Amino acid sequence: MSERKLFAHELEVRLDELLLLSLRQRSAAEPAALLETLPRELQERVLHWAGVAAQTSDDLGWLIASRAAEQAASLGAQLDDWARAGLDAYDHSGLAATRRALNDFAAAHRAGAFESQEGVAFGAIEGRLSRFLHALEGRPLKLASGARAWTDSETLWLPERLDAAPDAAGNRRLYKAIAALLWAQTRFGSFNIDPEPELAQWPAPEPALRWFALFEAMRLEACIARELPGLAADIAGLRGPWPAQLAATAAALARPQASAADSLACLAELRRVGAGETPNFPHVGALDPLAARRVRAVRIARDTATLRQALNLLRAVDPSAGGQDHPDYPPLAAEGQTQHVDPQAEFVALPPPARAAARSLQQDLGEIPPEVLQAAGPGAWAPVDGVDSYAAVTVTTQPDAFYDEWDYRRAAWRHGWCHLYEMKAPVGDHAWVDEVRTRHAHLIRSIRRRFEALRGEDKPQRRQFDGEEIDLDAQVEARADRKSGTEPSPRLFIHRRRIERSLAVMFMVDMSGSTKGWVNDAERESLVLLCEAIEALGDSYAIYGFSGWTRTHCDIYPVKRFSDRYDAATRSRIAGIEAKDYTRMGVAVRHLTGLLARQNTRHKLLVTLSDGRPDDYGDEYRGRYGIEDTRRALLEAREKGIRSYCVTIDRHGADYLPQLYGPAHYAVIDDAKKLPQKIAEIYRKLTG
Repeated sequence: MSERKLFAHELEVRLDELLLLSLRQRSAAEPAALLETLPRELQERVLHWAGVAAQTSDDLGWLIASRAAEQAASLGAQLDDWARAGLDAYDHSGLAATRRALNDFAAAHRAGAFESQEGVAFGAIEGRLSRFLHALEGRPLKLASGARAWTDSETLWLPERLDAAPDAAGNRRLYKAIAALLWAQTRFGSFNIDPEPELAQWPAPEPALRWFALFEAMRLEACIARELPGLAADIAGLRGPWPAQLAATAAALARPQASAADSLACLAELRRVGAGETPNFPHVGALDPLAARRVRAVRIARDTATLRQALNLLRAVDPSAGGQDHPDYPPLAAEGQTQHVDPQAEFVALPPPARAAARSLQQDLGEIPPEVLQAAGPGAWAPVDGVDSYAAVTVTTQPDAFYDEWDYRRAAWRHGWCHLYEMKAPVGDHAWVDEVRTRHAHLIRSIRRRFEALRGEDKPQRRQFDGEEIDLDAQVEARADRKSGTEPSPRLFIHRRRIERSLAVMFMVDMSGSTKGWVNDAERESLVLLCEAIEALGDSYAIYGFSGWTRTHCDIYPVKRFSDRYDAATRSRIAGIEAKDYTRMGVAVRHLTGLLARQNTRHKLLVTLSDGRPDDYGDEYRGRYGIEDTRRALLEAREKGIRSYCVTIDRHGADYLPQLYGPAHYAVIDDAKKLPQKIAEIYRKLTG
């Protein structure tokens, strides 16, 4: 039997508890009266979304609650998607954008866009589309939902829901086709021409832009077909044949040399002969050249400034180096000569933000403009900690990366929510490492002996044509065959094949404030012992610390990159690991698994050293939110073929670690002093 509906006075109490309305001198009487008429299940869903929104902002909670009370009855099954659209708009643009997003969604629903049960919501396909576009572009692209499909060349907006195909599979393919064509607008130069002079000659710009978008879709499909014929065939299958009156235009725009200028010429010809209604193809998104060119100009200016600054720093003359150019980058060409750049080779010396800027400029402009490669004022090169280094170039006011975060309450992503900074790892006292190595010399020797036994071993392959040893069993059988008159086998030898380890390990070290003191000492000692032992194995490994303060400052500290040697500099950085701020773990897992996934090894392992559960400043990330986000990040790592394991000193770890890592992928150590002795044995079991 279904639960009874809540009465208005009960709803008022619930809303007041969620939104603290009495403290803000607001009355819940009106929304409660509207909610009283709804079924209990719909009432609870409205209250759920009001509570989710209120955890972000009281004003947002009130807006969602009051608007949901008005529109829940008409939205029905689409209430969840409606609420997610509003919350996503708030994350990116604030309360005014939330109102617009909620109104746009409701208007689209009233227009009948969401009637079929076979429709697909943007939230259900978003993760798959994000990975698909990442593969196309070679870098992550921003995805968002909106009232129409379009792109400003930096973000792809897709409809909240698609219902044009007869089944869910068709609507998922339609999402993919729309996203691919929007990506192609930037990839194949739709915004390399200014259409404004032509648009100004039309009585209204809207029909002209629709026709221009259609002509560009014809050209872009052909561009995709030349590079990705399977994807183009899928798009063609969705749209069907072009109208007969447009077949010649489609063929002309399919020529390899066709450009956006040709699409604009087709638009001008259509204006002269007279344009009718634009044919409706659901896979064709809108074109907004003005917005795209504005965003593109800002991005080009930003990337140019980033690249020029990095080149300046690398090429600047260092007086302490005897007036020589920086050795990691080729010198500037002589005056009057052209500077030739091979991004694959010469840009390797650039720090990550500058490399990303160089790739972006090449994608936008087709080449690195010559003026970017010229010196732009005095250099700012300086030695860092007495060692020639350009690591300081990477420390900018802009984040090094943005990461999505999973909100279990919304059952949706918060896009670009976490701002990640790769910080310079602090340097500690090298003498401390020497003291640890001396104090644990006997343990280190013991661990190394055990680890050396794990190194590539010889596996005998019997019954071979040749080899280092005679296979006695095969010889006995051959002798018996000869005695019986049967032709003996020539496979009479044993060949020993060396089994090489193919493993990359990422150690993710908790540097939160709670590790201060003996926990931090235990972490550092453990890493020294691990490094000493792993060097005997020859495994590829890296060590990164993580900490931060809220979602806008998530910090990563490279202690040892995969390419670094275990030398004096690395040992000093291990000694410099110190307690910082909080433990926002999901973003760290996503960043470090991305680095780990790039390693060319058969097996990949992420090992976390921590003293507690995911945590951050404020109440939002604490508790289940942080655990669910971290769990989602670990599941993403598993999809990439990365195994995860956690070693924790939190005595309460058994309460939440099975949910994060599974029942057999963590270890709880009750005393931090035991960590150095335990960690090497744990590593041996994981990798042996």
